[in-house]
Amino acid sequence: MIVLIHDGKKVVSLYFEGDNVPSIDFNASDSIVSILCKASKAYSNELIIWVNETYKDIINFSKIETVFHHKRVMCSYSINGNYCISSHIGYVEQTPYTNITRHVEYPTWMMSSDVGGIYTNILGTLIEHTENGKGFDYFLNSVAKLGMSKGLFCYSQPNLIKGSESISDKKKSSSIYDVFLFTKQHYKFIWTVNLLLCFLFFEKKFLLLPFLKSLFIRQLNTSIDLNQIPIKSIRKVIDKKEVDVIIPTIDRKDSLLNVLKDLAKQTILPKNVIIVEQNPDTNSKSELDYLTSESWPFKINHKFIHQTGVCNARNLALSFVESEWVLLGDDDNRFESNLIENLFNNIKLCGINVATTMYIQPNEKPAYFNTSQTDIFGSGNTMFKSSLLKNVSFDTAFEFGYREDSDFGMQLRQTGNDIIYFPQIKITHLKLPYGGFRTKFKPDWSEDLLEPKPSPTVMLYVKKHYNKFQKLGYKFTLFLKFYKKQSIKSPLLYIRRMNKQWKRSEFWSEYLLNKKTDA
Repeated sequence: MIVLIHDGKKVVSLYFEGDNVPSIDFNASDSIVSILCKASKAYSNELIIWVNETYKDIINFSKIETVFHHKRVMCSYSINGNYCISSHIGYVEQTPYTNITRHVEYPTWMMSSDVGGIYTNILGTLIEHTENGKGFDYFLNSVAKLGMSKGLFCYSQPNLIKGSESISDKKKSSSIYDVFLFTKQHYKFIWTVNLLLCFLFFEKKFLLLPFLKSLFIRQLNTSIDLNQIPIKSIRKVIDKKEVDVIIPTIDRKDSLLNVLKDLAKQTILPKNVIIVEQNPDTNSKSELDYLTSESWPFKINHKFIHQTGVCNARNLALSFVESEWVLLGDDDNRFESNLIENLFNNIKLCGINVATTMYIQPNEKPAYFNTSQTDIFGSGNTMFKSSLLKNVSFDTAFEFGYREDSDFGMQLRQTGNDIIYFPQIKITHLKLPYGGFRTKFKPDWSEDLLEPKPSPTVMLYVKKHYNKFQKLGYKFTLFLKFYKKQSIKSPLLYIRRMNKQWKRSEFWSEYLLNKKTDA
């Protein structure tokens, strides 16, 4: 392990961690980035830890091995929560990655020079693609942002330090210029324009100079391949290869039968299949006669209820989980016989608690092919450790709306559990039409004189999980996209109307929360 100590402007020392190990020679006049890059080229397959000299005595070396548990992990920790790319980046990006939960291992490309680390092979692969002329912090953020979508696992990691008792109040400055330059280099050009307009509309600042300066900066090359660096985690996350499958269903007798047949062919069979069948007719009976008339190689726990709603059904099913792992399923999925085996194999390789698969419809072409962190959570194609259910559940405030699965994924992240996408594991989602007694749900706001925009459940998600800048960035993008789809062509009249619709959405999202509380 190589340790690089710096003072924020230059390298103070560079050495191999351990007793009686000599220091590594370096040119003190070189930049921190230059010395880091030279070390990565000179020493193959080594972990490099960087730390500001202010914090060198609180590095938690005892946790380093488990933090960097495979060679595609990049971690840092900002002692005071400040980054060189400010929270204004939320105007551009509304993913979970820019609103960090600091007390847990949290997925993010936002990196800090306070303390962190990366393997030399990864750094050597990414150096030529990144920005290295803007300072150390900017360089680290650029490496993480480019690498994350290509299979670099990036985190804010509080376990890098021993505690907070000796931490100073040293602050790190962020520059509006850096936000514009970073946006231009790492996103499509239109987002730089959006950033300029968000500052104008929401902060009454016309930042023309930072915008113009960014125009002369090239967009960074994203043709990066990290697959030559294999993933093999030292974390032990699987005690037993036992899994329960949960399936909420409503009036899909034939397609559910096909799901059960696919499960019966698995090379690793589920221990329990928990089915929650819903029918709003209080006089109805279950139509799933084959659950008892046919023989199955796993235990089926069947619950028949008259309350509809997928959040309630999933929570009910999850309450009966017995195995170490749980697979969230759907009643119109199809998959190969090695689905569960492949999930276990990849969970072991990556040392993770949550795994999600490719989830595409028939004839749909996949668009993403890297094993990587994902901002998406699929409630019909994800397997996770059942012990996590102590802290998470499907929020019934989202019932009959959108984003209940995204909210569940955010709960997992906020409790320190990353979601990893495996494109080589596929579940086909047939996306069948509604069954016979499925009726269109009529929300409470359907009689509102002014249609809320966005949907109140989407607004609920925004209010729960977005910071101020993400919320405003989402609002700007929504207004812009919807302008083409409506009849009001006067921009002023349109904005006035949309602001009213936005306020109605905020009202109804609060209503949903209160309704759930009162239930």
